Amino acid sequence: MQSCESSGDSADDPLSCGLRRRGQPRVVVIGAGLAGLAAAKALLEQGFTDVTVLEASSCIGGRVQSVKLGHATFELGATWIHGSHGNPIYHLAEANGLLEETTDGERSVGRISLYSKNGVACYLTNRGRRIPKDVVEEFSDLYNEVYNLTQEFFRHGKPVNAESQNSVGVFTREEVRNRIRDDPEDPEATKCLKLAMIQQYLKVESCESSSHSMDEVSLSAFGEWTEIPGAHHIIPSGFMRVVELLAEGIPTHVIQLGKPVRCVHWDQASARPRGPEIEPRGEGDHNLDAGEGDQGGEEPQGDGRDEDKQWPVLVECEDCEVIPADHVIVTVSLGVLKRQYTSFFRPGLPAEKVAAIHRLGIGTTDKIFLEFEEPFWGPECNSLQFVWEDEAESRTLTYPPELWYRKICGFDVLYPPERYGHVLSGWICGEEALVMEKCDDEAVAEICTEMLRQFTGNPNIPKPRRILRSAWGSNPYFRGSYSYTQVGSSGADVEKLAKPLPYTESSKMAQGNSSKQQPGHLLSSKCPEQSLDSNRGSIKPMQVLFSGEATHRKYYSTTHGALLSGQREAARLIEMYRDLFQQGT
Repeated sequence: MQSCESSGDSADDPLSCGLRRRGQPRVVVIGAGLAGLAAAKALLEQGFTDVTVLEASSCIGGRVQSVKLGHATFELGATWIHGSHGNPIYHLAEANGLLEETTDGERSVGRISLYSKNGVACYLTNRGRRIPKDVVEEFSDLYNEVYNLTQEFFRHGKPVNAESQNSVGVFTREEVRNRIRDDPEDPEATKCLKLAMIQQYLKVESCESSSHSMDEVSLSAFGEWTEIPGAHHIIPSGFMRVVELLAEGIPTHVIQLGKPVRCVHWDQASARPRGPEIEPRGEGDHNLDAGEGDQGGEEPQGDGRDEDKQWPVLVECEDCEVIPADHVIVTVSLGVLKRQYTSFFRPGLPAEKVAAIHRLGIGTTDKIFLEFEEPFWGPECNSLQFVWEDEAESRTLTYPPELWYRKICGFDVLYPPERYGHVLSGWICGEEALVMEKCDDEAVAEICTEMLRQFTGNPNIPKPRRILRSAWGSNPYFRGSYSYTQVGSSGADVEKLAKPLPYTESSKMAQGNSSKQQPGHLLSSKCPEQSLDSNRGSIKPMQVLFSGEATHRKYYSTTHGALLSGQREAARLIEMYRDLFQQGT
């Protein structure tokens, strides 16, 4: 854990003292993932000096987690930069020479394995036979036609019929099945294989959406998610390099690790009689341990107003420290909000924000890395895809706990072997991923080996020499991988989740169409001057701001969506205090 130094309050920092005399706002950012770091960096670059980032875990990065084993780096979290044209993550990585292109993006099979654009996906059945390449290509073309139709309901305002249940999975499964059954040229055996492949493709799609099943993903909202044009890229040295680049401009004392937050007490000025019975630390010592304030040096002298200031927000940490603030940017995951929103905010959240949290979805997508002494797959194979022939007529992707392994959709071959060794990366999502997380490494390795033997028809495949896997669902600081628009939700819920508190006129102005901007554009929102003056008894606007991938309407579930959302919330505050910083120049 980093030492809890004063955030911008050092006695030997004359710039900080001078700005505080002019009303320098105190901003606390909860979470040091891409959103939190982007917000803090943007604020600091614009002259904010009283910024503190509180990170619950022992490291920065959030859902970026690069693990180095030997000379190779494996990504337990974010892996690809999706698209390059205007993608801020891409531009940051490209400017620092971190990139490697991995896909052409011209065929759907390319979506299945993104580690390499070389080779082909090998579709194997549980009877140990490989599905012919021509059958795979025919099915892929058909599936792609239907998949493209799912985008049109939102983009072209097409009505959703009752039969689809407004579900991407239900619509896709039935549409593809009908087309397969109506094809007069295919023999029954081929039709059965193609019908079974539907389930495998939907498992892959569920992993990409991080949903338990595509049956839970909204058909009417599916086309709102926007793909940035350009190839996918990986970062051989680790996605964490992007995180480190973001953090480079942030002084180390700004970020406090191992500092989980228990509750955000907001709207304190207007709720003083019923406020929490907690005592915030005074100006200049909110990041100091008890007794540190007496260890030499004078406290920075402000203009006298801060001593009696009624802070609009008090951030209560789990170690019982209470940090007063003017503004708090909350970047915790949707999974954490779903689990803790009732206790995490006092007073409670507005009803429409609570409803949005409930309606939006977040699931778990986990990776299972298996390292082998030697490859048992051919050099032309870039992935092994598992097709269960007995699932041709199945209408569900839910399995009993003991059959959790059936949700593993396949294994990608990590390429090149000179970098990674002989490693396969498996994918599993949903409730079955949570069951997998509870198993020990030995059990998971044994089950995966048995599956590989069964589907390849090779009983001599040895157990892997090493296993590495993620556990995003059971991690208390994430409770899932990333968000999706659940059946019954829409992009409007994303906007409601992103809306700052309290709901004053100025915050409504600031909310606008914030997440509909193009990459790299920051929001501008001018607030009425009188709303900034707490001494007049008016409500302080933008006390609690929300960012993170789940708050970006078009780029939810992505790293660039997370980064842009952090910049968006910083821009609200930068615009709010524009006059203050202009006067200081």
